[in-house]
Amino acid sequence: MAGKTGVGKSTLINAVFQGNFATTGQGKPVTKETREIKKDGIPLRLYDTRGLELKEYKETFKELESFVKNKNNDSNPLNHIHMAWICIDESSRRIEDAEIELCNLLSNHMPVIAVITKASSDEGFRIKVQNLLKQAKNVIRVNSVAKTLDDGYVIKPSGLIELVDLAMEIIPEAQKSAFAAAQRVNIQQKKNKSHAIVATAATAAATTGAIPIPFSDAAALVPIQVGMLAGITAVFGFEVKRAFLSTLVSSTITGTGATLVGRTIVSNLLKMFPGVGSVAGGAIAASTAAAVTVAFGEAYITTLTYLLKNKDISEVSEIDILTEFKQRYLK
Repeated sequence: MAGKTGVGKSTLINAVFQGNFATTGQGKPVTKETREIKKDGIPLRLYDTRGLELKEYKETFKELESFVKNKNNDSNPLNHIHMAWICIDESSRRIEDAEIELCNLLSNHMPVIAVITKASSDEGFRIKVQNLLKQAKNVIRVNSVAKTLDDGYVIKPSGLIELVDLAMEIIPEAQKSAFAAAQRVNIQQKKNKSHAIVATAATAAATTGAIPIPFSDAAALVPIQVGMLAGITAVFGFEVKRAFLSTLVSSTITGTGATLVGRTIVSNLLKMFPGVGSVAGGAIAASTAAAVTVAFGEAYITTLTYLLKNKDISEVSEIDILTEFKQRYLK
């Protein structure tokens, strides 16, 4: 994250990412003009680069490039820097040489997005940025927070979803789930990632259900469903203990015993007979196990979507999740 002092980087960071991520003075220095910002529970590490307004910015850039090379040559891909945002204040109507040089430098090591901040009136500035920062993947105009003008007109937040969507497109596949979890702007991204987790879990559940061992599948589904809920929880950015998810699954199964056990009792009985009984029973149990797992997962996605839209994420308790989930699953 690069930009001159006052361009609105912290405001943008807090508008896009969970948990009031950036606060004044936060972060650990990693070079003279770059600070590392991270927060417990959020799968994201930001590097805030300053000093673009300094006459000695070329020295700053040398230090920065050395730092970036070291990070991206690390054997652990989790330590790599996967993307850069260069922030430019729209009201300045200027692109500095330092910003052009920084874009060229960073684009040698990662995808770069040019972000025009405090956007209210383009007047051709976006095209100007696009022409000068040629190495940027795209130029996105954003207004991070609502702003009321003297005449009472309100400029609403804008461009944030477009920025997050572009970032999701260019970030490496292995990091997409972490980015979806860290961002707070586009809930649909979280849902899409979560649907994929449910589909994977349903396949695993179907395989478990097809094992011709009498009464095996109900117990075997629990760890699959707990793992599924843990994955969805991480994508949505909520912090809950795995023990809570185990309780959530087991208590819901208990509360809906007829739903799970009743649907599988016939297939369990069929599996007790050799030959065709095992095959038929396995087929029934497999489809049942998958269906129950999908129902679990989709109800949980709906629950977290509702809570994310209607509450501050920091205020959501495990009891809130349990209560809302049971209401939806038991419908």
